[in-house]
Amino acid sequence: MGAHEATGSVDDLVAIYANALPQVYGYVLSRCRSVAAAEDITAEVFMAAVDGLERQAAPVPTVAWLVGIARHKLVDHWRRTEREQRNLAATAGGAIDDPWPEVIHVDAVHAVLGQVSGPQRAALVLRYLDGLPVTEVAKCVGRSVHATEMLLVRARSALRRLYLEEYGDDG
Repeated sequence: MGAHEATGSVDDLVAIYANALPQVYGYVLSRCRSVAAAEDITAEVFMAAVDGLERQAAPVPTVAWLVGIARHKLVDHWRRTEREQRNLAATAGGAIDDPWPEVIHVDAVHAVLGQVSGPQRAALVLRYLDGLPVTEVAKCVGRSVHATEMLLVRARSALRRLYLEEYGDDG
């Protein structure tokens, strides 16, 4: 940080907490679709923010800064979930070439998104819900750009397959 850039404090975080909490929670909930997980992740976001402000010269806290932390916490959550579920469910092999149905229901897509593996779900959310370019998604998920592109291909295929299995062409 340059000499003229303001650094934040825990007091600054406390000052924006009431305004930031519903925004951060809403961001997290819309991506993980589980109230319990959203509450836990939101708590992790604020704990990480406090930790960051106490440990190093961090910027003055803003909602955007907290949402950036939330992105990372969501990726961590999906990785943990994936590790926990790895031995519980067998993954389906092969790509499905079926087209998407003409009518796609957003709630149905969110429902099947929860069934996609953690790394795939993270990549899909960061790329298509958050609108990040592949290079930024790669940084967030800790993979190379090429590996992230392949992950997105597999993720879209898995999402399409799960959607069609669950809802068919009727949606």
